[in-house]
Amino acid sequence: MRQGFPVASRGMVVGLLGGSFDPAHEGHVHITREALKRMGLDQVWWLVSPGNPLKARQPAPMADRLARAMAVMLDPRVKITALEERLGTRATYDTISRLQAIYPGVTFVWLMGADNLVQFHRWGRWRDILRSVAVGVLARPGSGVQARLSVAAQSFRVHQVDRGETLRGRTPPVWAFVNLPMNGASSSAIRARGGWRSGR
Repeated sequence: MRQGFPVASRGMVVGLLGGSFDPAHEGHVHITREALKRMGLDQVWWLVSPGNPLKARQPAPMADRLARAMAVMLDPRVKITALEERLGTRATYDTISRLQAIYPGVTFVWLMGADNLVQFHRWGRWRDILRSVAVGVLARPGSGVQARLSVAAQSFRVHQVDRGETLRGRTPPVWAFVNLPMNGASSSAIRARGGWRSGR
């Protein structure tokens, strides 16, 4: 395996949680633990992004965001990574395609908060993402109704299953909306309180 890349063997199911993590917080920890518990995942990899093309404000330095993520997420099943920076990818579809090529026999599940599903149709090749990996959508405060009525949810509604654990072993396209106890922490609120340095 390449240096700096997580170890995963054939047959494993790995959740991928992407984001700027600017900064990582208890909300990220909460949905990650719930995904591990409810979806039967062997691992979750946090993909700390170099930058989000949909956001004008650029995040804090990668080293700071990685250090913060490692400080708040202590479960050994969760790997904090800079894989997109190492792979040179920015678009989610490209990242997933590269990881599938590097890890043959590993099943990846894309994880996202319901707030991301609301605008998922703005992501590059979003339909191809849904056709290439199972997707687990985790409830977030204030986003449930909007997420269920989103363009992506409506376009792929026939591929929705009832529970996250039913994603394992299914061939995409397949996705689930997983209700869970809410945690209202948000990166923007932490930045607004002055609890984290501003981006460059």
